[in-house]
Amino acid sequence: MRELIIGGARSGKSLLAEQRAGESGRQVIYVATALALDTEMSRRIEHHKARRSPAWGLVVEPLDLATALRRHAAPDACLLVDCLTLWLSNLLFAGEAANQAEAGQPIRCPRLAAATQALIDLLPQLPGRIILVSNEVGCGVVPMAALSRLFADEQGRLNQRVAAVCERVTLVAAGLPLTLK
Repeated sequence: MRELIIGGARSGKSLLAEQRAGESGRQVIYVATALALDTEMSRRIEHHKARRSPAWGLVVEPLDLATALRRHAAPDACLLVDCLTLWLSNLLFAGEAANQAEAGQPIRCPRLAAATQALIDLLPQLPGRIILVSNEVGCGVVPMAALSRLFADEQGRLNQRVAAVCERVTLVAAGLPLTLK
C-alpha cells in the first residue's frame, strides 16, 4: 500500500507518518531527503531522529529517490519517505531551474521531470508499505518571487501526481488527520 500524507509546516504530518510506519508490523526504513547544510536544518534532523525507533533503518537520498525506493522496498518493509518537499527543492537547485526562475528565463528542468516521472512510474510497482510525506503549500497566497512561484507550482503538481498513484491520501492540520482518499 502507498500512502501520501500532506499538510502544512508543523502540522503533525511527519509524526502521523512515523506512527503509521511503527504500527505497520514491518521493518521500517526511513528514507530521508534532507541534508544538514546548516545549523537550523541539523537541529530539525536531530528532532526527527530523536522520535524514531533506533531499530529503524536509515537511507539518506537527496536526489535519486526512485533508485533508493527500488533498492530498499520489500514485502516485509515499510519505507517512510520524509519528505517530498525537500526532495523537490534539492532537484530544483541541483539543476538550472532555480537560476532560470530568478533570471526570468523559461524553465527547463529535465532532471526534475525525469526524477518525478521515475517516481510516479515506480510507486505502483513497489512491494511492501510506502508512506510519503509532503508539504501542502497551495493554500496560501501566490508568492511574489519567481522562484517561490516555481516551487509552489511544482510542489502542487508533484503532490497531485503522487496522490493519483497512492491508495490512501491523508491531509493533516493541527495534528488531526483527514482522509482524502
